[in-house]
Amino acid sequence: MARMKPHLSQRIQFSLAYLMVAVVVLSFLQSWLLAPRSVDIPMSKFLELLRVDTIEKVALSEREIRGLAKPGTLPSPPGGTGDQLRRWLGSNEDVRMFSVTRIPGVDEAWLVPELEKHKVEFAGRIETTFWKDLLFGWVIPLAVMVGIWMFLMRRVGGGPTQALSFGRSKHKIFDRKELKTTFNDVAGVDEAKAELVEIVDFLKNPKKYQRLGGRIPKGVLLVGPPGTGKTLLARAVAGEADVPFFTLSGSEFVEMFVGVGAARVRDLFEQAKDKAPCIIFIDELDAIGKSRAGATGFVGGHDEREQTLNQLLAEMDGFDSSKGVIIMAATNRPEVLDLALLRPGRFDRQVVVDKPDLRGREAILRLHARAVVLGPDVSLGVIAARTPGFAGADLANIVNEAALLAARKEKNAVEMADFEEAIDRVVAGHEKKNRVLSDKERDIVAHHEMGHAIVASSVEHADPVHKVTIIPRGIAALGMTYQLPTEERFLMTRRELEDRIAVLLGGRVAEEVVYGEVSTGAHNDLERATEFARLMVMKYGMSERLGLSTYGETGSLFLRGPRPSWGSEREYSEETARVIDEEVRAILDRTHDRVRSILGTKKAVLVAAATELKRTETLEGDRLRQLLAGEGLETER
Repeated sequence: MARMKPHLSQRIQFSLAYLMVAVVVLSFLQSWLLAPRSVDIPMSKFLELLRVDTIEKVALSEREIRGLAKPGTLPSPPGGTGDQLRRWLGSNEDVRMFSVTRIPGVDEAWLVPELEKHKVEFAGRIETTFWKDLLFGWVIPLAVMVGIWMFLMRRVGGGPTQALSFGRSKHKIFDRKELKTTFNDVAGVDEAKAELVEIVDFLKNPKKYQRLGGRIPKGVLLVGPPGTGKTLLARAVAGEADVPFFTLSGSEFVEMFVGVGAARVRDLFEQAKDKAPCIIFIDELDAIGKSRAGATGFVGGHDEREQTLNQLLAEMDGFDSSKGVIIMAATNRPEVLDLALLRPGRFDRQVVVDKPDLRGREAILRLHARAVVLGPDVSLGVIAARTPGFAGADLANIVNEAALLAARKEKNAVEMADFEEAIDRVVAGHEKKNRVLSDKERDIVAHHEMGHAIVASSVEHADPVHKVTIIPRGIAALGMTYQLPTEERFLMTRRELEDRIAVLLGGRVAEEVVYGEVSTGAHNDLERATEFARLMVMKYGMSERLGLSTYGETGSLFLRGPRPSWGSEREYSEETARVIDEEVRAILDRTHDRVRSILGTKKAVLVAAATELKRTETLEGDRLRQLLAGEGLETER
């Protein structure tokens, strides 16, 4: 016997149910709403109305007389459901139509002269309303209901039950012809691509691994910060392997009703098995895969999400990866995932998709710049160096912003200045042309920013200064000092951290040296400097008084009141906390004195460079390097 198509019985049930509802609605329209309002009256009442001139027109037949009376003259019909509904809808129109049954065997030859006497319009036949009733009572309502049925069926692209069935999966499926993404469209994540090549090879040549008894991992978890290209990598794997690609977000499983997510998981795996070999990709896995227990074993949470997770675990245990169904998922919070997901046999392979390094950023920029007309002065290497910590999505945004800026200025190519402006927009926000600073504020901001630049050029381990500007941007940035890293750093020594703190304190100390007082402009610098100093003391073991121990806080479950609550608990004593504060203060004070000595020695350079910055608003290139080196001070004076 041929196997019935999936969900065919559900579709038949839906159609039958819809048909029953349609019949009930049509009967309601026919019986209660569309039927004309008329009243049966006896012959005596008809003659009475005729003699007082209240009849407007009549239609005569052998058996009955039908007619139309003037408003307010006929008695009200018996109150039926239709009349009750009309009253409820606010319809108060009078009944004007009537019908009279003629008396058999009685000569009514007098009727015509009587009608002429009272000037009543009459005809010899009753106008039939069959076709009108058929059109407005059946054909049009049926056509509307069939149209609604077809709309619900086509809206979901496969059957009428999907419109009202919460248990159908909301995934999108891309077949082989639609998938054009390959590894050539992915850059900056070479290590991740190398790990996924094995998945592609298995989907193409499964017998190669099964010959020696090998088993490909059922689940591959892509872990990394947002925007690093996890979804793009999954699509590239499917494109390289030339297999169908099922994709959906973890949040699409969860609904208000408990059990809906589990039904969608079952439906997804059923359809994937029919399409094997294929790839199932679940984005934002943490939406359904969060741990079901707290750090101290406190169990609780969302029933719907927990049932969805249980069903996902059961489905992953129940299918055979040798059939060619590979589950890929992505998350930027692997620490919150349930341990049952990460055990061998489920998501037993984790691929880290990290932010690109300098070479990777340049490769990503080159990839996205293929469709952009670049000017001869554009250096993708310099742009990559100016964007440390940027993910692939950030770099794509920079290329797009630069192209939009060039198009807005009606240029024939995207120039380096457009990329510089795009980076400034992404890092600090849009330029605030309407924010007008007073002369005193501009003077303070100029000395503040040049203080950062001079200290950065004076200490040994700081990155070179690329540009200094006092053009306001974003919410609170009144000026910016941009540094250009010369190399990618993964480790930092104590001296390098201290130099970084020194650069952060340079703006505040410059205000002290020039004005003898400070402003509120250094609050962000002080926050970052304090954070670096605290990390040196508490995490990096760079305090001689505290030694090699690290200090932090752990999450704990407190029983306060009727309900438990989460909080943090210190792992060290009050005495240790006091020592930590003293050590942090000592690092900041020691660095502050060093910066004050540097700027005190170079006060003339600071004043001259700040004067030039106020005049031009932006300093970069050779002119900035000359000022920082103290060249041409006599001219500046």
